[in-house]
Amino acid sequence: MEKQRTLASEGNLSGIALHTGARATLHILPAPENTGIRFRRVDLPGKPEVRGFVANVVDVQRGTTIASGNAIVYTIEHIMSALHANFIDNCIVEMNGPEPPICDGSSLFFFEMIRNCGAVEQNAEAQYFTPSQPLRVVKGGTQIVIFPNPDALQISCVTQFKGCPFDPQFFEFTLDTEAYYQEIAPGRTFVDYSDLKMLMAAGLCKGGSLDAAAIIHKGAIICKEKLRFTNEIVRHKILDLIGDLYLAGRRIRGNVIAVRPGHPRNVELAGLLAKEIAASN
Repeated sequence: MEKQRTLASEGNLSGIALHTGARATLHILPAPENTGIRFRRVDLPGKPEVRGFVANVVDVQRGTTIASGNAIVYTIEHIMSALHANFIDNCIVEMNGPEPPICDGSSLFFFEMIRNCGAVEQNAEAQYFTPSQPLRVVKGGTQIVIFPNPDALQISCVTQFKGCPFDPQFFEFTLDTEAYYQEIAPGRTFVDYSDLKMLMAAGLCKGGSLDAAAIIHKGAIICKEKLRFTNEIVRHKILDLIGDLYLAGRRIRGNVIAVRPGHPRNVELAGLLAKEIAASN
């Protein structure tokens, strides 16, 4: 029987936050059994915490944001994805501000930090969950369905971006730590140039740069280095989905078919999973 896992040691990561443009420092620590993933705002009085759980999600428009009381944490999906891929059940993520570093727009830096910390098994049994029947969320051009599969998390994803020269994109992936490191973690955030202009006009993306994202503009992809994969967009969408599904509070298993996924429907599906988990207890 698999056991819950936490970190073997502490880890640190610093960089620029995407929206505020401020220097952000993240410190990750081991935690006792059944703690879950908790974010601690060490810059606020009392160092309040908020659990990485779907009930605490307060915004999904430009990333996944959680909050509890006066503790708010933006864009948690990349670190949640890396934790899910490493099967870390319990840890504390300390932050000196409301955002983690954006790093290169992927989950690669978070993954490597977690790997360098190492992992240890705990006494409590690991909690996996697969739905008892298919669960489906649909809105606009987005559809995501998860089918029961007690053996693995398998994702088949197709996405489409207007103006992208490599479109549509499709990728299939079965969650495995090493495969995630090679095939998913390097996938960077993409943004359409028109959306970027609106974000900047709203005072956001102050820390954004070609170091942290690739820009789709007039049929071209603009980035500091060459594409890491010709289908890098869909791989990043799978990265986000793995992180958002972890908000259900357990390791997830199932066959997922995702058409043009994004944070709103990802989190909605995590909510359906959490509801079924609660009903089964």
